[in-house]
Amino acid sequence: MENLPERQNPHAHLRASDTDRDQVVEVLRDALMSGRLSQDEHAERLEQTLNARTLGELEPITVDLAIPGQPFRPAAAMPVPAPATGRVPIEAPANPEDSFELVVGIFGGSERKGRWRVRRRTNVLAMFGGCDLDMSNAIFEGREVTVYAFAIFGGIDIVVPQGVEIRNQGFGIMGGYGVSGGQEEIDPTAPVVVLKGLALFGGVGAKVFKPKKKK
Repeated sequence: MENLPERQNPHAHLRASDTDRDQVVEVLRDALMSGRLSQDEHAERLEQTLNARTLGELEPITVDLAIPGQPFRPAAAMPVPAPATGRVPIEAPANPEDSFELVVGIFGGSERKGRWRVRRRTNVLAMFGGCDLDMSNAIFEGREVTVYAFAIFGGIDIVVPQGVEIRNQGFGIMGGYGVSGGQEEIDPTAPVVVLKGLALFGGVGAKVFKPKKKK
């Protein structure tokens, strides 16, 4: 029988996992490196990938990039790929619903540094105090993590590894809320840090870690 309609993907309605998104990110990275995507096209599709919630939303992103005979398949239908080999380590948590942390500095200070785990969501509150989050040697629990930073008569400093993209969605009222440097050298395999919150008579600042040059 001819002219039969193409069968719809039976997995399209399923929720996408971090592994599924990572597969798409790898395809986009290869397409960027080989010249099949421009920088702007890559950035647009990468944002679509990070925001995708179902497998049906992921498939169109690489439909014109897949190798003939080897289309994108969700992780549920194929073996689990090897861990990503990017410079910034990403390890999925055992229970994604528990990937949350609260950091508080009230009339004092709090800090996170060294080999700690950056949860998918971190709430930070600095009130008449300060908080320092140094992620330069940290392990990220997701391809995209969100930091809700609130500085009230206080300060919050955030440092991310080289290659990590920072998306600043916070704002300041009689205070400062900003990102400085390093965003022109984004690594498509590295995590994305989404920064949200408020600086009220205080400051929230994020920057990219730059190792000291050896003499």
